Amino acid sequence: MKVMEDEAPPNAAPGKALSPAARRALEEAAARKAAEAAEAERLAEQGGPAGLEPTRFGDWERKGIAVDF
Repeated sequence: MKVMEDEAPPNAAPGKALSPAARRALEEAAARKAAEAAEAERLAEQGGPAGLEPTRFGDWERKGIAVDF
């Protein structure tokens, strides 16, 4: 992720000069965040139950029928 010298990376304080190490750290953090978001989108469940996760809340019933995974 290349950033022009006069452009601040995402999450940088406006109007504040950044050291090269701080600029690099902000760029790496933005790249990690983008990669995590892409991975989360890729791993999203398709066709799963809507609402709260049943394993956490003990809801093992679906339309009046008890289900077991």
